Amino acid sequence: MSIFHKIEKKWQNRWAKKPSLWRADNYRKPKVYVLVMFPYPSGTGLHVGHVENYTAGDIITRYFRMKGFNVLHPMGWDAFGLPAENYALKVKKNPMTFVPKNIERFKKQIKSLGFSYDWSREINTTDPQYYKWTQWMFLQFFKMGLAYEKEAPINFCPNCKTGLANEEVIEGKCERCGSETEIRNLLQWHLKITKYADRLLEDLEELDWPENIKEMQRNWIGKKEGLEIDFPIENRNFCIRVFTTRPETIFGVTFIVVSPENPLVLKITESDYFYFVEKYIKSHFSGQLKETKEKTGVFTGAYAIHPLTKTKIPIWVSDYVIASYGSGAIMGVPAHDQRDYEFAKKFSLPIFKVISSDQIPYEGQEGKMIDSEFLTYMSVKEAREKITNYLIEKGIAQIKVTYKLKDWIFSRQRYWGEPIPIIKCSFCGNVPVPEKDLPLKLPKVKYYEPTGTGESPLAKIKNWVEVKCPKCGSKAKRETNTMPQWAGSCWYYLRYIDPKNKRTFADFKLQKFWLPVDYYIGGAEHAVLHLLYARFWHKVLYDLKLVPTKEPFQKLINQGIILGPDNEKMSKSRGNIVNPEDVVKKYSVDTLRVYEMFMGPLEATKAWSYEGINGIYRFLGRVYSLFKDYTKLKNKSKAKPEELEKLESKIIFKVTNDIEKFKFNTAISALMEYQRELTRRLSLGQVFHKKYLETLAKLLFPFAPHLAQECWEILGKKTFLDRIAWPKPQKKFLKEDQVTYLIQINGKLKLKLTLPKGKSQEEVLAQVKENHKISKIISNAHIKKVIFIQDKLLNFVIE
Repeated sequence: MSIFHKIEKKWQNRWAKKPSLWRADNYRKPKVYVLVMFPYPSGTGLHVGHVENYTAGDIITRYFRMKGFNVLHPMGWDAFGLPAENYALKVKKNPMTFVPKNIERFKKQIKSLGFSYDWSREINTTDPQYYKWTQWMFLQFFKMGLAYEKEAPINFCPNCKTGLANEEVIEGKCERCGSETEIRNLLQWHLKITKYADRLLEDLEELDWPENIKEMQRNWIGKKEGLEIDFPIENRNFCIRVFTTRPETIFGVTFIVVSPENPLVLKITESDYFYFVEKYIKSHFSGQLKETKEKTGVFTGAYAIHPLTKTKIPIWVSDYVIASYGSGAIMGVPAHDQRDYEFAKKFSLPIFKVISSDQIPYEGQEGKMIDSEFLTYMSVKEAREKITNYLIEKGIAQIKVTYKLKDWIFSRQRYWGEPIPIIKCSFCGNVPVPEKDLPLKLPKVKYYEPTGTGESPLAKIKNWVEVKCPKCGSKAKRETNTMPQWAGSCWYYLRYIDPKNKRTFADFKLQKFWLPVDYYIGGAEHAVLHLLYARFWHKVLYDLKLVPTKEPFQKLINQGIILGPDNEKMSKSRGNIVNPEDVVKKYSVDTLRVYEMFMGPLEATKAWSYEGINGIYRFLGRVYSLFKDYTKLKNKSKAKPEELEKLESKIIFKVTNDIEKFKFNTAISALMEYQRELTRRLSLGQVFHKKYLETLAKLLFPFAPHLAQECWEILGKKTFLDRIAWPKPQKKFLKEDQVTYLIQINGKLKLKLTLPKGKSQEEVLAQVKENHKISKIISNAHIKKVIFIQDKLLNFVIE
């Protein structure tokens, strides 16, 4: 056992004897709520990605504690869902038998890495006292009309044998197991997330989130404003309604395409083509069409009449048109839409250009209209306004707002999930389980394998399913589908606030103190699923006046992926997995923590390097030696040379700012610089005041808490560093190195920014864009030019 291992064991034992050290119970202090995305406790245990996430959260937590804040930093377990159930099927054991063991292993591993969680707030989504409130919230959704049941074509995974939400299907494959999905008609519970689409979009602007995550949510919600235009059908007394966001291209229409799910398809299909169209529709619903990325389609034999030119336009059916997009039918303009162009080329359909450009297809907004009758020679913008007004005045079109977002499919045909608290009565319909009977517990069963028939395994448990209707007393049956794995994670941050409360999910006064979450740290892969669902769930609770804020998470930080030493994604098949336990055994906990933060920017993808971790191990060794060597000196000095005073203040300023901006790698570089200078002076016999070593121990503590605490004790200190104040730089030593930039927009002062001297324009721009207010203005504007005067001014000229 190395000295580092002995140090870590010593301090973990001491921390364990002082659980109040990390409790967030001093409400006289200002608050900071630091939350890392809680894990699914798999049988394989922690991986290096977990360590990266949790170390980042622990650094910011320990830093704010030392700054005098009441910091809430909890941990729990997201233990329901497909991962556990699929593992259960593999090992032929009920999840109830191994999930608790997995949790214990995870908890032990997390504690061994020195993370300072408040374990008195631990939660578990599979605990009936937790999912009681998940079920209670579902019932509030039901009472509001936001939870409803209907038969709908859904994505179905034949391998997992369950329905999937659209968000759980990636390029036609199950997000969990990678199998090709099918389309099936099943009776499903839905949550009406579409009712909140506009608010989910609008309130994104108030959040301090990475712009790429915001954009992913905007794209998923997919709000589009356009026109619905009626095209009469030849030899029919009705029209087909198409949706377009580019009405100015109407004179370039050469075909119409309808979705296979559009109810008009078979009505308009001519008899000679009926067999082929019907076969195509069946192929769509069976999922066969997903096997090719090429455009597919079938001619219906029917024609539409162009509402302006009166020419005949062929009507096709193709699955590249989504049934829920607009009206489920589009006008094909192959000269000005990439997908229409590919379809036209595949089936040799005409291509008519109506916007001047050398490019085909041209999807841009510049150029003049050509071959477009009364729109010819107009700009695209002018033509769009002109044709929109014309078509509306003639009664041919109407304005339409459409969304890509669909209601959340909320039921799963699986065993391992929260039972949906609904009773089905032949006379009363869907009846809520009385709230006094919650939680509706998941029964322990012998057979939990999914049926694949559309029924949950719970349907087989007769004595659980058959009940009396709480409304009329007649024979009834329980809902046997369970909730999706996302249900419990939609509100877990609320339960951490008040985890022992039996009267409500969280006391409102405590919520007002803690919400919103100040720092939410986790992977970008949750951009659409978890983060969108949690925001929706929170807004419903806000409307019910059950939570005090419109949004749950104010600032979002995404950690990057850690690749294997071969620069490839870690996997068993590649043999490049780095096991955290092996790293700790060879080096130390602090070495692992500091190395993962030093690898590069937190949000970046980076490859594991054994040379790199060896460097960190040596650095921490030099820190320890520095403290031991200092205490061996017979003649202690109180010297405070000005050069060292300046360096100390510079390092404090740098590390403080870098921690608050999550630039942990550069903060560690600064600590290395500081250690090198102190070691150099000591080696030359230049004895200095021990306060410089005290500063090093304090600054190192969030990154390497075990070693820093040991070094603090070496200096004769008895107090836990968690309770010691964070050091402050002396301003007089910073002034000469700092300048104040005036940040202007069109000559008007918007911000004053203090930065080190000599920053380049690119460096100042990067700092300015971190300001949410400025970033919001310039991201929505066209920047004509940027005026930069080094060390003085940055002015955006926008329009």
